[in-house]
Amino acid sequence: MGAAGRDFHNFNVYFRTRKEYEVVAFTATQIPGIDDKIYPPILSGKLYPKGIPIFPESKLLFLIEKYGVEQVVFAYSDVHYDHVMHKASEVLAAGADFWILGTHSTTLKTRLPVISICATRTGAGKSQTARKIVKILNGMGKKVVVIRHPMPYGDLANQICQRFASYSDFESNNCTIEEREEYESYIEAGAVVYAGVDYKKILQKAERETEIIVWDGGNNDFSFLRPDLHIVVTDALRPGHEFSYFPGEVNVRLADIVIINKASDAPFGTVEKIRDSIKQANANTVVITAKSELVVEAPEQIKGKRVLVIEDGPTLTHGGMEYGAGFMTAKKYRAKQIVSPVPFAVGAIKEVFEKYPHIKSVLPAIGYSRQQVKDLEQTINSMDIDLVIIGNPVDMASLIKIKVPTVRVRYKLESLGHPSLEEEIRSFIRSISPKK
Repeated sequence: MGAAGRDFHNFNVYFRTRKEYEVVAFTATQIPGIDDKIYPPILSGKLYPKGIPIFPESKLLFLIEKYGVEQVVFAYSDVHYDHVMHKASEVLAAGADFWILGTHSTTLKTRLPVISICATRTGAGKSQTARKIVKILNGMGKKVVVIRHPMPYGDLANQICQRFASYSDFESNNCTIEEREEYESYIEAGAVVYAGVDYKKILQKAERETEIIVWDGGNNDFSFLRPDLHIVVTDALRPGHEFSYFPGEVNVRLADIVIINKASDAPFGTVEKIRDSIKQANANTVVITAKSELVVEAPEQIKGKRVLVIEDGPTLTHGGMEYGAGFMTAKKYRAKQIVSPVPFAVGAIKEVFEKYPHIKSVLPAIGYSRQQVKDLEQTINSMDIDLVIIGNPVDMASLIKIKVPTVRVRYKLESLGHPSLEEEIRSFIRSISPKK
């Protein structure tokens, strides 16, 4: 059971060559269009010469009965504990075992030092943290490659191992908006990013051109690589979520460093409560407090304008947030009105608002397919607005035609006091020696 990430990885590293198992199907959720496909033979291996079918998760109980399934492996992330156990109850009532693979079964070892950046929820700020760490390492003269959690939303056979070092790589790989959101800022910083489907192959290639690997996780999943330094970002605006969303708690319990992000925006006493709960679960972890500082280009254009705010899609959808950097920027710089896109939404964008009714004031940047991008463009250009504030990491104006001026907003992670992230990274680099 998956979402085109952890599920494929678990199959590749645990089941693909084991003759004692027969994997009869994948089920898919969260990602539009990934179901009703085939996990192709080039990935499924010699034991599965015809590939493995992928079905919607809604067919789970039907598949258990049809194939006489004995074990169901749960393999996706950022879901509430209630959701996990409801799925477990469905599976157990259908007669199968419910299984979750752990870190020893699924993490890959490498001869190079690995710094992993994971989170307790989508939207906590792990990407800005990873960017900060890459900048610190580059400043120390270290050669760094980023390996990103998978986002294989297209042709799986062509996405086995992807390397991104320039903007042209986005076009040649037919990247979705969601993929560009994660890769673009690294390319701007001159870094190389690997991603794809088969992380054994990805790791082998990445090892050849670097001395340190940075793992940039997806959602709140734990790392696919065995880390030497495991950094976990939690969100001060969502206290308690670090112990109620799977598998965020796994990350907290594994963490060498926990960053309490957005601390400067949290209500009084919240940060200390989060710190205390983290220490109860993991007494040895270092806790750093940090803020997400807004970096706004041309903020003077915002005052007095009727604006549409575009935010990072996954942060709003399965991340559960109602708004992000763009909305906060509109408020800070005194926009006349934040115009809701809901009445103007068409096609796939309308469906997103129906599926996630908590999103009311902003537009999630959904673009898993060309049709979704067209629907996004039509939604934007049908609105009576003066300005678009782009709060997701991609320069949307370079991907779609927007009829009104745009202002981009980004987050930058800044430590608050000591210990700081830079101090901890420098200390780690001093302590490591090359792996044998």
